[in-house]
Amino acid sequence: MEITKTAIVSMVGRPNVGKSTLTNKLVGRKVAIVSNKPQTTRTRITGLLNKDGCQYVFLDTPGLHKPRSRLGDYMVKVVEDTVTEVDVAALIVEPIPNIGAPEEKLIAQIEEAGIPSILVINKTDTVKHEDQLAVIAAYAARHEFDAVVPVSARTGKNLDILMEEINKFALEGPQLFPEDMVSDQPERQMAAEIIREKMLLLLDREVPHGVAVGIEKMETRESGTVSIYATIYCEKASHKGIIIGKGGAMLKKIGELARHDLERDLGAKVYLDLWIKIKEDWRNNQYQMRNFGYQDE
Repeated sequence: MEITKTAIVSMVGRPNVGKSTLTNKLVGRKVAIVSNKPQTTRTRITGLLNKDGCQYVFLDTPGLHKPRSRLGDYMVKVVEDTVTEVDVAALIVEPIPNIGAPEEKLIAQIEEAGIPSILVINKTDTVKHEDQLAVIAAYAARHEFDAVVPVSARTGKNLDILMEEINKFALEGPQLFPEDMVSDQPERQMAAEIIREKMLLLLDREVPHGVAVGIEKMETRESGTVSIYATIYCEKASHKGIIIGKGGAMLKKIGELARHDLERDLGAKVYLDLWIKIKEDWRNNQYQMRNFGYQDE
């Protein structure tokens, strides 16, 4: 496919509005982990799609929130640095006719930069059509968006329309990434994120938000099996016990689910070795954050 145009899109919004799910759907493959817990995405993830001569670059970002740690500060900075470095900003919101502080802040940034913007109302499968009209009216009174598209990332409703609107802001130029790439994530980062996703799925309360995953070693054996040695870092001894579980049951479950996804994504058998260490208050430690890939500049 000859690429003659590119469209760089920032996917922004408050936590839990479905940015990562929507990014995955548009790319056609899972490039960002998802969960029903807020602040799942911690850094910017690039999802890539080549279609009809255009390379679409989707920049999935953390949810904009009030930070309570240095990690939170980093996540907010990622959003602020990403929202305007694009051809078009997609503000993703829930079908609620109320503009909150995160949306206000993002709209203000879009206005200050003077960039095109699309209001994407997600989760429309959960409300009636007439309820969507109130949401559209509320945002239309605040900002003149270039397009408004009600969608459902879960069902795929109106995603074709969203792509048509995004395509209007594509610019002439060569492709930015190789044709066979779907994400800019290195395999090690992808593996770490998959393991963390399973902890978000299986663990409750504060525990999964206080974990980080480091890939100590990743190698392919002569048999074709990929061996991954990973360390899960948590902030408290009590959290370590919860992650391990009774008789090691929870850690085993995390490993089983993660290995299933890793084998699917890597296209090979995976040997996964998980260890747990305590790093107290690592979310407020700049050195530790950098070790985990969160570059707090």
